[in-house]
Amino acid sequence: MNRLIKNKIFLNIKNHDIIKYLKNCILPATVFITGACVLIVEIVATRILSPFYGNTIFTVSSVISVILSALSIGYYIGGRFSDRHPSLRYFFSIILLSGLILLLSHSISIAILPTLSHTFPVSVGPLVSSLLLFFTPAFLLGTLSPYAVKLQSISFPEQGVGSIAGNIFFWSTLGSILGSLSAGFVLIPYFGINQIVITNSFLLVSLGLIPLLIIGKKKDLKRIIFALIILILASLYILNAAKKDVVYIKDGIYEEITVYDKVLSGRPTRFFQQDRSSSGAMYLDSNDPKDLVYDYSKYYSLYKIFNPEIKNALVIGGGAYSIPKALLADLPNATVDVSEIEPSLFNIAKQYFNLENNPRLHNYTKDGRRLLNDSKKNYDLIFSDVYYSLFSIPAHFTTQEFFSLAKNKLNENGIFMANIIGDLSQQQPSLIMSEIKTFRTIFPNSYFFATKAPDNIKPQNIIFVGYKSNKRISLHSQLITTNSDPIIRSIEEKQIDISKFDLTPYPILTDNYSPVEFLTSRVLQRSINHQN
Repeated sequence: MNRLIKNKIFLNIKNHDIIKYLKNCILPATVFITGACVLIVEIVATRILSPFYGNTIFTVSSVISVILSALSIGYYIGGRFSDRHPSLRYFFSIILLSGLILLLSHSISIAILPTLSHTFPVSVGPLVSSLLLFFTPAFLLGTLSPYAVKLQSISFPEQGVGSIAGNIFFWSTLGSILGSLSAGFVLIPYFGINQIVITNSFLLVSLGLIPLLIIGKKKDLKRIIFALIILILASLYILNAAKKDVVYIKDGIYEEITVYDKVLSGRPTRFFQQDRSSSGAMYLDSNDPKDLVYDYSKYYSLYKIFNPEIKNALVIGGGAYSIPKALLADLPNATVDVSEIEPSLFNIAKQYFNLENNPRLHNYTKDGRRLLNDSKKNYDLIFSDVYYSLFSIPAHFTTQEFFSLAKNKLNENGIFMANIIGDLSQQQPSLIMSEIKTFRTIFPNSYFFATKAPDNIKPQNIIFVGYKSNKRISLHSQLITTNSDPIIRSIEEKQIDISKFDLTPYPILTDNYSPVEFLTSRVLQRSINHQN
């Protein structure tokens, strides 16, 4: 009998310890999850804004600043509110509300971002959009950590406020680390932005809803049902708002990738788009890889003027693989290497843009500059096509160091070509003027061509050509003016006379100083207004 009583007391003590242990883990586990959600929101926010404002430093800085501001204010308000209302009911209600507002914000973004991007300049628009869309959910999530400290200190006063605060913020920060890694390595590579936001919202709503069903009052049931209705309706709106006139759409590692069909100049055409910028296209009524859609891509044929004996070429930036396909068709004995950092584009080009397997084509899923650094191979032709849009210009491909590296990887008569977008108005700031000045420091024997016209001051594609040899090419020779290739035949009238420009005010771009977003801000805003 005494043994049974002792065992019962032992079991009661043991059960009490288990319950106490579980209670001690609930709040740290909760802030761990909400901490992960905050960082997922922060990373996904840049992907939501970049199709409208570009993947620029303005976008990234705005999102980070708004999220940090929201969290800091949330910490302050959450601490004060928890002192006045230390209640689990309020705590989990905030989590529920944050999930609902996150989903509603994303629903609203689909409707208002096209208008906002047209209304505000690219330097201000991301900040305004971030404040409108992401501040409130981040603020609500920011209130949770100090709130959890207060609740934990009431339940376990013997632990001490300092230890409790350290424990709560440890788990919250650890969750943020997990959220950051999962967003970058799992969620964005394998799921769409809409699916990520909806799942994040459902997770937060569930995290707040389940405890409220357990500890809440009956009058809370109506609010919970209302919240679920909002959640379902917002989710349906987001899913139905997806583009319907596309062949393929998915978020890549770096940008949203879209393939869609459209009639262009009476010809059925398939377009390849990264975020909001079309970076490749193919005529659907033609099997000729040299029948190129965009004028700038036709300038690959300038190699015939400078070095017609191409044995190996490197194209930096695959996109829809239009230029690699044209080079393979034009040069039956040459090998073509392609550096494309977005892993999925090679297979997309095969599936949707008639890229065929070819033993002379070598694809590298690697940054072009890193490929040049690592490779011991020299080329007769290097074509840089990474500047396909003003919305996303990789700064490390605009500098003296990059051009110098490319020149060192050219054979004796090798040529370097680059497609860069900008205008020739000479208004400051100007990426084109800085790039021309920078390029000439490495390639004294250089040529520049405007795909529209040298006297056109609107944004256009500018083709840079750097010749490693000191030999000058006469662009008005009969061989050129009577050439069967219309690009070569008209090249003299497309040449930009650099002597007309005063390049003194424009900075030379280096790895240490290359503020491409600032240099393109004026032209970029004009481009956005034109597109909208």
